Amino acid sequence: MSIRPPFRGWRLVAGGAVIQALQSALVTQAYGNYAVLLAREFNWSKTTFSVAFALMRAESGLLGPIQGWALDKFGLKMVMRLGVVVMAIGLGGLSQIQTLVHFFAAFLVIAVGASLSGFLSVTTAIVRWFEKNRAKALSLSGTGFAVGGIATPGIVWVLERFGWRWTAAASGLAVVAIALPLINIFGDTPRSVGEHVDGIEPGSNRDSPPTAEGVSSRHFSASGAMRTRAFWMISLGHGTALLVVGAVIAHLPLYLTTEQGFGLQEASFVGGAMPLLQFVGQLGGGVLGDRFNKRALACVAMIGHMIGLLLLTYATERWMIWLFVPFHGLSWGVRGPLMQALRADYFGSTAFAKIMGASSLIVMMGMMGGPLLAGVLADRTGSYRLGFTILAFAAGAGMIFFVLATPPRRPEGRDLATRVDL
Repeated sequence: MSIRPPFRGWRLVAGGAVIQALQSALVTQAYGNYAVLLAREFNWSKTTFSVAFALMRAESGLLGPIQGWALDKFGLKMVMRLGVVVMAIGLGGLSQIQTLVHFFAAFLVIAVGASLSGFLSVTTAIVRWFEKNRAKALSLSGTGFAVGGIATPGIVWVLERFGWRWTAAASGLAVVAIALPLINIFGDTPRSVGEHVDGIEPGSNRDSPPTAEGVSSRHFSASGAMRTRAFWMISLGHGTALLVVGAVIAHLPLYLTTEQGFGLQEASFVGGAMPLLQFVGQLGGGVLGDRFNKRALACVAMIGHMIGLLLLTYATERWMIWLFVPFHGLSWGVRGPLMQALRADYFGSTAFAKIMGASSLIVMMGMMGGPLLAGVLADRTGSYRLGFTILAFAAGAGMIFFVLATPPRRPEGRDLATRVDL
C-alpha cells in the first residue's frame, strides 16, 4: 500500500506565512516605532508620518493592476524574487537617510518590494491550490502577519538597543537570507505537478460539493467581475475596514506615547498583544469561514473594529486600552482572510490576480485615508480623539457594504474567464 504524499498546497501556505511574518515584523508593524524614533531625532510632525504611510499604501494600490498583469505574464517566482531584492534595497536605503525626501524615497522603494513579494502574490498562489479549504488556507497564511506583529517588543528592543539605522540595514539582509530561498516553492499550479485542487481527486467520495456561498466552477474575467455589484461592495467594505487598521498601524505607538503616557517599550507590548489576538482570530476565522456565511462574519468584525477603536480613543484607564486589543485584534484576524476568500468564491481563481489588483485601487483608499485623517486632525486639534472617533463610526457603518455583497450571477460570454490553469 503506497503512502500518499502530503498535499503540496500546504507548503505554499507555510511559505507564505513566513514571508508575511517577515514583512509584518520588519516593515508594517515596525513603521509606527520607527516614526517615534525619527520624530525624536528629526522633529517631524504626525502629519509627516501619515503622508509617508499614505504614499506607501497609494504606491501599493496603484501597483496592484500592474502586478496582477505581471503575475500572469511572468509568473509568481520572477515577480516575487524581484520584490525581495527591491525590498532589501529599500531597507538598506532607510538606514542611510538624512532628509525627509530620503525617508519618503526609502519607504516607497520598500513598499514596491513588499507588494511584489508579499500579500497579492502569496494570495494568488494559495487561491490556485484551494477551494473547499480556501478560507482556512488563507487564514493560516495570514497568521504570518500576526506572528510578525507579536515580535514587535523584540523589534523595539533592537531599535532602542542598536539604533534604527543598524536595525534597518540588518532587516534588509534578513529579508534576502530568509525570503529569497522560500520563493522556490511558489509558481507551480496543481495541474502542472500532477495534483488536484485541495488535494482531492475529482469524483472521489471526498469530493463533496462546495458549501461556501457563491462558489461556482465558472470563473469571471477581471472586466466581468468589475461589472458586478459584489466586486464594488467587497472592495468598499474592505477599504472601510482598513480605515481603522491603517490608522492603528501608523499611529498606535505615537498615540500611546504622546497621549496615554506610555514609554515606547511599554507601548510595544500593546502593539505585540494585538497581533496575538489577530492570530487567534485568523485561526478561528479560517474554520468558521469554510462553514458559515463569510459576509455575516465580516459584518460582526466591522462592529468589533468600531468598538475597539472607541475604547482606545476614550480610554481613561489602562484596562480600556487592553480591552481594545481583543476587539480590534480578533476582528482583524477573522475578517482579513475572508476578504480574499469571498473574492475567490465569487469570481474564481483564473483571473484572481487581476481582480485583486483592480480591487486594490479602491482598498488602498482606506489604508491611505485612515492614517491621513488621524494624523492631520491630531496635529490640528492636539489630540487623536476626533480623528479616531470618525474612523470608528465609519467602520461600523461600513458593514452595510458586506450586507449588499451578495453573490453575482454566473458569468456568461464576455464576462467568462478565457483560461483556466489549475
